Amino acid sequence: MADILMIHFQRAKNRGGDVEGIVYPTTTKGVAYITFEDQKVTENVLKKGEHQLEDKRLPRHYPLKVSLYSEDVFSCISCVLDLSGFGDKCVLEDLVQELQKNITALSFSPLQPNGQISVQGSFPSIQSLKDNLLLKANSLSKTDKKAKCMSSQRSNSKTQKHGVSVESKNNFIHNADGEKQVVLDTDVYYYMKHILHEDSLAKKSVVSREVTDGEITILYLERVNASSDPSKLEKAKKKIEDLSAELHSKLRKKRFHLDRSKHEMQMYQHACKRVQSQYSQVLVIPYETHIDVIGSSSDVFGFAQEMKTKVKHYLQKTPQEMIVR
Repeated sequence: MADILMIHFQRAKNRGGDVEGIVYPTTTKGVAYITFEDQKVTENVLKKGEHQLEDKRLPRHYPLKVSLYSEDVFSCISCVLDLSGFGDKCVLEDLVQELQKNITALSFSPLQPNGQISVQGSFPSIQSLKDNLLLKANSLSKTDKKAKCMSSQRSNSKTQKHGVSVESKNNFIHNADGEKQVVLDTDVYYYMKHILHEDSLAKKSVVSREVTDGEITILYLERVNASSDPSKLEKAKKKIEDLSAELHSKLRKKRFHLDRSKHEMQMYQHACKRVQSQYSQVLVIPYETHIDVIGSSSDVFGFAQEMKTKVKHYLQKTPQEMIVR
């Protein structure tokens, strides 16, 4: 199959050229990695509308899906929503139906008695869900406030009580204006924090705190002091959102599973540390069961190739030799 692929991507009719290397088979069934010697050839191959794999050794023609190297794990994430806060203002079942109608790209689990529901879909769809819920909460809040104001006009005695309540409500809104929330994919946030974004907030007189729940991280932004320019907070929020959107389309992630022997796990961890020094724009996140490598498509591919070479080299050594080294 590697020979057949080599021939296919060297043919002029497929807009191909000199192939530097082919990786097949891979850990993903039916996927091969092709590296061209010239970047322009890569671009030309991608521009070709359809690729049909043809060879006399094959029983028939096979359509190929050709794209830039990526193991895009940012395409689908899961989260749990707690809708119980809407329970006293609307029927939760109706709210869920409304969300399903507005955001068809999301998959919703059955609503639980405690108001929680699981949602799965792309990160942009999750962001759209957040915006829909904020709009709904704002709409219900205005309706509730209008009802309170109408009630306050019926009695002078109630006016004072409701006056305190309204003032408290206004204070709450003022505090909310002093804090901005940004919902981010956790992997994208880690990349922003550790590779690109660590110091940019301080330059805008903004402080932040994060709350991570699985694949979703909420970043809370606040001004350093109340007298600072409020527009800086909005600018910081927009910068993070724009950067997140850009990274979401560019970043790729490679996962190295560590469900091997202790010796093999040590090899992968050791190799990862050695290769990491060569890729300053790659984020490595170690876990007990796996290692995640996040970066651009080319960097992740290069990192994976270097890892493969290192591990192959370490396989020829004994654990004692690795420790000494």
